[in-house]
Amino acid sequence: MSFRRLSLLLVPACAAWLGCGEAPPSEEVNPPEIAMDPREGTAVISSDEFLPGCGETDGGTGPVDAGTSVLVTADTRFHSSAGVTVVPQDLSGRDVEILIPNGIDFERRTGTPVAGGLRFDNVPDGEYFLRSNRFYYLTRERHFDLGVNRIGRPDAVYTSLNETPVSAELFNLEPWQQWASTAEQGSVVQVTSADVDAYNAFSPSVEIPVGATSIFDPDAYAFSSNGYGLAVLDQAKGDRLYVNQLNSVAVGTLPSGGTLAYQTVVSSAHLPSFSFTPDGTTALPLAATMTPVRQTPFSLEWRLNEFSRWRTDSNPTGTIGYASMSLLPIPFGYQHGWVGYQGELFNLWLPRGEDGVITNRFAYGNPYPSSWGVVGTISYSFRAPSPVIVGTRAHYPSGNVFITDRMDHLIAGPIQPGISPPRELRIDGVDAYVPRVVGTNQPVISWRAPAMRAPRNYVVSVLQLISTFTATPTLRFYVPGDRTQVRLPPGLLLPGTSYYVRVTADDSPYYEPSRAPYVTAELLPAVSADTFSAVFTTP
Repeated sequence: MSFRRLSLLLVPACAAWLGCGEAPPSEEVNPPEIAMDPREGTAVISSDEFLPGCGETDGGTGPVDAGTSVLVTADTRFHSSAGVTVVPQDLSGRDVEILIPNGIDFERRTGTPVAGGLRFDNVPDGEYFLRSNRFYYLTRERHFDLGVNRIGRPDAVYTSLNETPVSAELFNLEPWQQWASTAEQGSVVQVTSADVDAYNAFSPSVEIPVGATSIFDPDAYAFSSNGYGLAVLDQAKGDRLYVNQLNSVAVGTLPSGGTLAYQTVVSSAHLPSFSFTPDGTTALPLAATMTPVRQTPFSLEWRLNEFSRWRTDSNPTGTIGYASMSLLPIPFGYQHGWVGYQGELFNLWLPRGEDGVITNRFAYGNPYPSSWGVVGTISYSFRAPSPVIVGTRAHYPSGNVFITDRMDHLIAGPIQPGISPPRELRIDGVDAYVPRVVGTNQPVISWRAPAMRAPRNYVVSVLQLISTFTATPTLRFYVPGDRTQVRLPPGLLLPGTSYYVRVTADDSPYYEPSRAPYVTAELLPAVSADTFSAVFTTP
């Protein structure tokens, strides 16, 4: 995961444009209907960066000169019970370019479609930014991999629809619960599959009575939350759905005195294979008699105070936000890390401001095959003490401390941060934790290394504050852990617009954004911590 050493030819340029230094809940108020994948933190939903299309490669030809050319490829690796199938993507329509540092500016290169990807010529030896959409990766690689992992068979078809009517007939449920608090969120039903890539939230058309053990609802809905649209189910291919019910379980008292409770899978059904094509009108039939799911106990010591002590490094005026822990299934094992999103097995949500130590015994239900793995995620968030209002939307600048690992590794000892946040964030040399109008649309963002542990990489995110309740426009810059400064390329920031910056220190041992950012991001373990600025406005 470590970056190649800096080319001696670019050391003067490094000092000028990059800087060489010492080696949630959604706090940004994403639309409530968007289900955030925990791996993406609290604010980032890109336009199509994570949703590349699949197809045959371009028929172009041409050799790649290893000395002056860069080849960018992107395969989709489909993970299924049959193994991993690699399908090349057609990059001819992707928004990809190379930026070569030249003082405080950049020389740009566009790619030529060739068999297997995009070829960029006349790229000198040394570091450059590979830009894909709004993400910028500092690298010196001659072969850069934008490939992604997905769950399901490679010939599955996905529609453009994200919701479908459902006709639900579910029996033998555990007694239904209503939402009571952040900690006790009651009953939910999730519909998942690993035969196709499916994670759907079930939404009844009427309120389900407390204590009900069945649902008969011909007018319900299901909403796809994986970002790819609803899948077409094919009985001939053996496509099956899991229907899982999660309930809350109270187990004790929080350090603050509130109720300590968690949510887990308590009943499940694995439906027989059937065919269904979502069209927005035809109802998806969900008919099943649910079976109770065996609960597996485990013990946990979560040292919240080891997270909260880094609050002022995250932001000197920040407050403690929400904290959460989830256990999630990994279809087909751990070899490729955390691939796919097939819902949750266990959720532990803590109210805002929770501190101290949680030591308790819990349990989780797992309806999936024993060959599947279980991953655990920890998030502890900080946020600005008051919102910034843009139009009718309230923005809370925020940051997180994240841990993701195999469940058995995560709970083997006390849970505490693997790295602390970067410190002393500045914009053009001025304290970035104080709101202000900056003097340029091409500012220099700088910071000090974390007090605890040297990161392997940094991610600099620039988040635009907007008035609409849509995805937060976000620019990201990925640089190695021996850098403490980034100058933004010209033309990215809009005039008279408000932004804030988040700098993430990442010490995940197998993460290589300089070579293969997406597939290596899913390898375990993953640890990171954020510092975040106050809001700044461009001239």
